[in-house]
Amino acid sequence: MIGELGRRSATALLVHSTLIQAVTFLVRPAATYRALELDVPGFALGLLAASYAVFPLLLAVPTGSLVDRLGERRLMAAGSAVVLLCSAFLLLWGSSIVALVAGTALLGAGQLACVVGQQAVVANNAAATRLDSAFGYLTFAASLGQALGPLAISLVGGASVRPDTQAIFFLSVCMSLVLFLATFLISAKFGGGRKKAIAGEGAKGSALGLLKAPGVARALATSATVLAVVDLTMVYLPALGADRGLTAATVGALLTVRAVFSMVSRILLGRIARTIGRMRLLVVSLALSTAALAAAAIPMPAWLLFVVMAVLGLGLGIGQPLTMSWLSAQAPAGQRGRALALRLAGNRVGQVVLPSAIGVVAAGLGTAGVFLASAVVVGGTLVLLRGVQLD
Repeated sequence: MIGELGRRSATALLVHSTLIQAVTFLVRPAATYRALELDVPGFALGLLAASYAVFPLLLAVPTGSLVDRLGERRLMAAGSAVVLLCSAFLLLWGSSIVALVAGTALLGAGQLACVVGQQAVVANNAAATRLDSAFGYLTFAASLGQALGPLAISLVGGASVRPDTQAIFFLSVCMSLVLFLATFLISAKFGGGRKKAIAGEGAKGSALGLLKAPGVARALATSATVLAVVDLTMVYLPALGADRGLTAATVGALLTVRAVFSMVSRILLGRIARTIGRMRLLVVSLALSTAALAAAAIPMPAWLLFVVMAVLGLGLGIGQPLTMSWLSAQAPAGQRGRALALRLAGNRVGQVVLPSAIGVVAAGLGTAGVFLASAVVVGGTLVLLRGVQLD
């Protein structure tokens, strides 16, 4: 990626990817803590959580069209500005549930624009043989940001049960300002959709037409499934640990192991994909995830569960960047931004539909049943890959 973008632009892009995730994973818990300070009812917390996904669901495809028309850097700058506005708004006026919901919705819109822009920079500028590696680095940076955001809350909040949310929102303003400034360190020649004539022509296509492009629908389904299972693991692993008498510290360590091994898999992604091929690597990653999810449902010693989480992290970590490079390769010229935005919208739908469906199906089987059902769903995506050529 450095070769195509240059050291300064590549570094700025990775910093941008880290910061947008760090701000997101800082502001969203802080908004929940502020809501608890206001003693809001339980349904309001649900509304607060859902508000983050509203704009990504409604605006994902139009945002993809914008990046194809206007260029990546402009969209990233606009998204960063919205995130900065959101942080300042919550710092100054986030004293009601209405303000918290509005601020969280703004955060979702800004995060969407930033992420679509980042992915489009890679898709439109990385060499075809370097797509897997470039998306691996980009998603590694995003994973790093997702770890740094909660860490920042720990540093600001200290040992208190309810941290000082005003200090957290102030920190988010500072981080958002750096995020906005980092956008302009990306060279302008990588932010304008280098071939605007092609982009303009591609932008005429519809989302339905894009879904009909070979492999696109299957890539979207695979991506949504993998991300939904990541969410399910974060939600249900604590419940599984409680069933088996594991301490909260042990469960936290299990989740950390999964995240760390996902980061490791993304750093090595390009090298492994070039060695064994993109299609074979995707199949192996899904097979590993299926086996690990099924194994987690079986009672076992805590040390062995750590091994299972490491395998699960390796498998799930590969799925997201590989589907990005798959979509980038399959999308028609000038529609890569739209394809990646459609992927994000599909991810949001998957995060709502799949956990609900798996929860209903596995209700009679307990927490272990959720992991078994997840294994079946991930294993089912292997059927989608039959006949697909990714290399």
